[in-house]
Formats: sequence, structure tokens, C-alpha cells
Amino acid sequence: MPVAATTVETNSTDENVTMMNTDLHQGPDTMTTTEWTPPSWEEIVSEHSSRVYRLAYRLTGNVHDAEDLTHDVFIRVFRSLHTYRPGTFEGWLHRITTNVFLDKMRRKQRIRFDALTDEWAARLPGRSPSPEQVYADTHLDSDIQEALNALPPSFRAAVVLCDIEGLTYEEVAEVLDIKLGTVRSRIHRGRAQLRTALAHRAPRTRSMPALPQVVPSLA
Repeated sequence: MPVAATTVETNSTDENVTMMNTDLHQGPDTMTTTEWTPPSWEEIVSEHSSRVYRLAYRLTGNVHDAEDLTHDVFIRVFRSLHTYRPGTFEGWLHRITTNVFLDKMRRKQRIRFDALTDEWAARLPGRSPSPEQVYADTHLDSDIQEALNALPPSFRAAVVLCDIEGLTYEEVAEVLDIKLGTVRSRIHRGRAQLRTALAHRAPRTRSMPALPQVVPSLA
């Protein structure tokens, strides 16, 4: 979801704190040690809003809730940025997004921002995705998305992170803060439910027609 960058001033004391960290654009395989300065709000929104929205859509299954979840994630990111410690920034965002989603499902209520003050609302990224982004983030066939939506939230989060976002079992365990065995169990059970729900997509085997019986002539 393209997000309009808005200006957010970070706490001056946070900006004076330097720590050893990895660059926002580096993955775990290209990690280098540098002095880390908190990124600007514009940098976070520009680099990561589409990724957060894509994951939010896969977890919620619809545009409206994905937008709401994305906004809530960025609120959490803004409030928690000073606590970020060495690691991949993308993994940190995955963790926040899935935690916010699971919290929401546990509360059994929609995420609403009507009570936010004008000051907070001004800091939130824009809400309207472009048509191209909507298409890119909603291209799964409807029956597949419905099957994902039918999974228990904990199964859905594990399956989406592994099979759609491409994380390894170990990375999923780190993001969800659960044991590796639990990850394997949730993904196995989630995939089994998906196979059942999508059984109509399985190729059907056709039985071979019976060969005509050859009766030898009696000469």
C-alpha cells in the first residue's frame, strides 16, 4: 500500500543515542557493524509501508482491515523505535505486525482510530492504496484467501509468514516468539486444513477405459 510520508519529530534524546546496529537496507547475510542513528519517519514509511501492508492483507483477508492493521502497526513502530536493538529491521516489523494482528484477534474487536488526537492522526501514513498496489496485494484467488481466512489466527500467521512471506521455520519461530516445534505443528495443521478446503483444486485422475475383451475365434 503506497503510503504518503508525513513528518514526525523524534525525541531529541533518542537522536543523541548511538548504538551498534545494522543498516535498514541490509539483510541477515550482509550484516555490517555501524553506528546506528534512528531513521526518519519518512524513511521508514518509504521503505517498509508496502511490505507491512502486504502482510497485513494476508493476515486479515480484506483491504479495510489491512489498512487499519497497517496504521496500528506504524503507531506501534513509532512508539517502539527507541527500543529497537541489533537485528534485521524487516524481522522486527514482521514481529510487530503479527503481534498486533494476534492481539486484535484475541480482543475480538476491530481496530479503530477515531479516538486518536489530531496530533497522532497527522503522524499516520495515508490510507488510500493505488489501484496497482491493491491489485498486487490482492492477487490471490478468492477461494485461496477464503481458505486462509478460515484458519485459526495462530495457524494463519504461521502459514502466511512461511508460505507467502517466505520465512524459514526458524525465522517464523523468532517472529512469533514460539518454539520451533510449535511452528512446525501450526504450519503442518494449517496446511492440512488448507488442503481440505482447496480439495476442489486437486487434479482429478481419470480411470482408464476398459479394454475390449478379445475373444479368440474358433475355427
